[in-house]
Amino acid sequence: MIDIHFGPQVCGDLASASSREWLVPDGVGGYAMGTVSGLRTRRYHGLLVVPGETPASRQVGLASLDPAVTLPSGARVRLGAHEWASGDVDPRGFELLERFDLVDGLPRWRWRIGGVVIERELAMLPGRSCVAVVHRLIAGGPVRLELSAACTWRDSHGERRADGPTPQVETVGDGAVVEGAYRLAGPGWTPEGQWWLGVHHREEAVRGLHPDEDVWYAGRFVGELERPGDTVSVRAWAGRLDEEPPPAAQIVETARRRNRQVVAAANPTDDVEATLTLAADAFVVRPGGGAVDVVAGYPWFGAWSRDTMISYEGLFLCTNRAAEGRELLRAYAATLSEGMLANTADTGRVEYNTVDGTLWFLHAVSRHVTVTGDTDLGDELLPALRTVVDAHVAGTRYGIGVDPADGLLAQGAPGTALTWMDARVYGVPVTPRTGKPVEVNALWINGLAGLAELTELAGQDADELWRRHGQATASFRDRYPAPAGWLYDVLDAPAPAYPLGGAALHDDDALRPNQLLAWSLPFAPLEPDEPTLRRVAAGLLTPLGPRSLAPDSPEFVGRHRGGPAERDGGYHQGTVWPWLVGPYVDACRRGKMSVDDVLVGIEAHLTEYGLGSVSETADGLAPHAATGCPFQAWSVAELLRVRRKGQ
Repeated sequence: MIDIHFGPQVCGDLASASSREWLVPDGVGGYAMGTVSGLRTRRYHGLLVVPGETPASRQVGLASLDPAVTLPSGARVRLGAHEWASGDVDPRGFELLERFDLVDGLPRWRWRIGGVVIERELAMLPGRSCVAVVHRLIAGGPVRLELSAACTWRDSHGERRADGPTPQVETVGDGAVVEGAYRLAGPGWTPEGQWWLGVHHREEAVRGLHPDEDVWYAGRFVGELERPGDTVSVRAWAGRLDEEPPPAAQIVETARRRNRQVVAAANPTDDVEATLTLAADAFVVRPGGGAVDVVAGYPWFGAWSRDTMISYEGLFLCTNRAAEGRELLRAYAATLSEGMLANTADTGRVEYNTVDGTLWFLHAVSRHVTVTGDTDLGDELLPALRTVVDAHVAGTRYGIGVDPADGLLAQGAPGTALTWMDARVYGVPVTPRTGKPVEVNALWINGLAGLAELTELAGQDADELWRRHGQATASFRDRYPAPAGWLYDVLDAPAPAYPLGGAALHDDDALRPNQLLAWSLPFAPLEPDEPTLRRVAAGLLTPLGPRSLAPDSPEFVGRHRGGPAERDGGYHQGTVWPWLVGPYVDACRRGKMSVDDVLVGIEAHLTEYGLGSVSETADGLAPHAATGCPFQAWSVAELLRVRRKGQ
């Protein structure tokens, strides 16, 4: 894997060290997450974040475990880091960090206090909500190490305040149980019980959300580090509290060994692919130890069917996890209703509110069978996939249906945003894209052809599917090319002066990246031509991928910043989306254009935001600072897919 490490100049600079985040998933939807500096900059940061019934319904448990060293001289040195509502940063242990490493996906810190060097390693037990934190004396000593446990128990999307109930902490054995929800265990436990008031999360302030919370200082662990090699370790776990996990050092070794096995099983061709393989693993989870699913992004997303299906080939087929992928596709097929795939959204409710998620599902099944040769799965799912086409031809929810005049797929209903550009502000869609969106119809044509192939592989007649495919393809080629020199983004859209259902329609020629699917998909309706792709690249391409809207558009928003309404308003109005680098590279390759330089910036990004991973979004204007989730499934999956495809 690529070497990710930082020395004292980065570690000791709060802005630099706190803008680089690490993630250690537990495989069931929870995680440990924080920054290189040790400063918690998000409400979502913590050493034990526990998944609920769905991956998105997480609870923050152990917020931090602050080290303090008592030296032979008697001096006490605090190695933690907190920012307070007053603006103070205290303690400032990051200033004593001489190195941070990400080793096999696991974070490691090394503090130097004169001749004393102490190292911290952290890991989660795969398949269980359990974290182990190991401190090791590397040089110097003897020293005493105190570890202060800052605790809470609250929804990861909120905060807890001292004017509410005091957390219930029960001392048990070698530690404590907090709120009956999770247990702490380590040496020399001493209960305390005190609110730490006004812990500040700077990233929440930047996002326009409430940035402050109070955490409960539950107590501290104390151990002696007499000679190099001695350790002091703490474990924290949720779920079966009476079922003690393995020793902390064993958990670290188990996690490291598993991560190496995950990478080796994928047979990566270079260090970047190895890093992306491990990044992909973070998103493949088994909530509650049950069926496999995909977390769309950390730290705040759960499972979303569209994200899952866009990510499918990269997460499963490019990492040699086809058996798990097969299981996932079968489970998702069972959610089909009226020809639509359920969108298992973060609300916890099953919703049917996408026009493209189902079409991406057709693509995922087709790719699975094509890549693996698993025709048994194709045969099994074929009846369900035929209901998708039948329902779309007849018409289904939200005005989704095939226009018999041209065979293209239309969609739209008042107040809805059904494509991947689904942001809303105060319930009003920013980009409803009512009509016939270009990528929806590229996916529709691709899906018809893929399903026709599966039908023929099953020995059945596919003539009607090919007829529909031919009609839609001819209409696409006739109608989507725009005089501007690229493709229309939406055909038959309501004219701006008319509400949905009004008398006037128009074709929207805004320069957006959705048209890339018209050239990139396996059964794309168009053959790419270099002049068109160069126009698209000139307006949209950045080092981290294509923008969602060209800068010369009146609606362009160059900075994805501010409060929720401001951010959602710019979400698809110029913000960069790294996942789109996949369709862009595919289109260029099909057009015989070189892409040797396209991935340079996004690969360098692996060491500068979400460490070893790829962000959800970035600013549309240079220098294209990363925004959104630092760890995003489809961003990782698409980069991995096009790299492997190009080998």
